[in-house]
Amino acid sequence: MKILFMGTPEFARGALQAILDAGHEVVCVVTQPDRPSGRGRAVKYTPVKELAVERGIPVLQPVKIRTPESVARLLQYPADLFVVAAFGQILSSEILHMPSYGCINIHASLLPKYRGAAPIQQAILDGETQTGVTIMQMEEGLDTGAILTCAVVPILPGDTGDSLHDKLMEAGAKLVVETIPLLEQGSVTPRPQREEDACYAGMLKKAAGKIDWSRDAATLERLVRGLNSWPGAYTDFRNKTLKIWEAQIGEAAGDGTLQPGIVRAVTKETIEVQTGKGTLILKSVQPEGKKKMAVRDFLPGYPVKPGEYLSGQPSAGNVETKQSN
Repeated sequence: MKILFMGTPEFARGALQAILDAGHEVVCVVTQPDRPSGRGRAVKYTPVKELAVERGIPVLQPVKIRTPESVARLLQYPADLFVVAAFGQILSSEILHMPSYGCINIHASLLPKYRGAAPIQQAILDGETQTGVTIMQMEEGLDTGAILTCAVVPILPGDTGDSLHDKLMEAGAKLVVETIPLLEQGSVTPRPQREEDACYAGMLKKAAGKIDWSRDAATLERLVRGLNSWPGAYTDFRNKTLKIWEAQIGEAAGDGTLQPGIVRAVTKETIEVQTGKGTLILKSVQPEGKKKMAVRDFLPGYPVKPGEYLSGQPSAGNVETKQSN
């Protein structure tokens, strides 16, 4: 089967690699334009483009995929199927109906739950014990197309946004390779999504990581894990930003007299902070302008005493699931 692949980040690269390893002919790769990255702001290829260049596959990088010029370029690469994974642009009806088998999308959740841009992080933030990947027949709505296949992936207590991303990338790559021949044979039946079960996980902003210490310790522990590595959970510390990379729920409930955000206890290895309910034990942090470090390495340069206040205000970012309209 001739495939045109659309995708941009590492999650999509995993799927492209699996499709190529399975022997399918990828006639073209479409990815986002190269953009400056890192401190030096050097222009960097997207992960998908890197792989395509390595394998000698033609690459298109339209600023807007829906323009007549972009559509005309797609028509130069006839394909039986378009496979889309974290591409980052909305496809027009004209594009969706271009290949004979249509367009399929690899989505990192069990649809219809967690449609949108941040399903991986949101599943952790919400305390889910499982998530998964869905191969969906694309239509014009945002992640609303009929379900072709899906695979469940458990969320372990120590999973972070990054570790769950890698599990879902692997599961998605495996599932799409299993689904393509089913499509070709006509042996998979599209299943409409149940709109009443739908919810939306919008694009995360940096403000989503701002810690509000009045929330309970379990919620904040999930925030630290879910937003690791981007945008990261953070608090104000001595008028500067302190990122929290690793934390655990404390056993102490507190006596009700400590204000949320107050340091309750300090050991050589940890800092225990009062929350709205229970305490959060910080184990790995990153001071502004410094590298990530264990608390034991942080404390000698930043002596913290019980009673010190770590401020944080309620976030304006996306940290709660929104119901789809």
